Order: sequence, then structure tokens, then C-alpha cells
Amino acid sequence: MSRPTAREPIEAAGGYDPPVIASLWIILLPLWIVLGLGLILGIFALLSRVAGGKYVRPIMQFILKVPLLGRGMKKASQAALERQNPELASAIKKLERYGATRDPQRAQAAMSNMTSAERRAYLDAAGEQGDALPEQMNRQMRRQLERARKRGGRR
Repeated sequence: MSRPTAREPIEAAGGYDPPVIASLWIILLPLWIVLGLGLILGIFALLSRVAGGKYVRPIMQFILKVPLLGRGMKKASQAALERQNPELASAIKKLERYGATRDPQRAQAAMSNMTSAERRAYLDAAGEQGDALPEQMNRQMRRQLERARKRGGRR
């Protein structure tokens, strides 16, 4: 048996040249990225279907805290709401402008500055949201909601 000299090529493992295999991985990199994004999208779709999106909500709340993604998601949501229900979108803008989410007095001031259509749209949306979580309300909150519904129906 003779030892290989510098002039004789050494065969690579499996008969392939290692730089060719490495270049194949680099060439297929966009495919791997697309497959990864598709897998993430599939996981989100599956989680949103399970238990009415119960498991996707915490993930989305975390994503909304990321500055760039949060602003983009908020703008997209606002635009969709404006297309779907312009009165509700206007009411929510007024509530946010007054800072009504933190102070009930500010919420009352914002409600007094809304038009009747905006107020009705907001109370309907709040009623739908309240119907989704009835077990979290105590008796006083349920009575207040019923009074608000009655007042909204009279006007």
C-alpha cells in the first residue's frame, strides 16, 4: 500500500466534495426561511382554532408589546375596524383620546362627547364583549349593563 502524496487527490467522505455540500445549504437558505415562516403561520392557525383562540391570546399580547410590531398591528386593527364599523372606530378613538381606559370620569366625559350613533355602536360592542364573559360580572355590574342597554334602546 502506498501512502497518498500531495499530487494524488484524497476522496471526500461519501464521494462528495465538502464545499459543494456547503454551497447547497446556502442555495437552499431562502427555502428554509419560507418553510420556517410557513410552520410558524401553521402553528398560529392551529392555536387560533383551539378553544376560540385561548392559547394565541397571550402570544399576541406579547407581540403587541414589541414596539414596531405593536404599532403595525394596532394600525391594521384600527383600519379593519374603520372599514367594518366606522361609528365604533370613531367612538374608540374618542375614548383613547380622553384616556378613558384608566379613569371612569374621563370615560363619562368621552361618552358625553360622542354622537348617538357612536354611543350606540360602543354600547353594542361592549354588550357583545360582556356577553362573552358573563361569569366574571357580579350582580351590580350586570344591573349597570342592563340599565345601559335599556337607555341605549330608548334613544
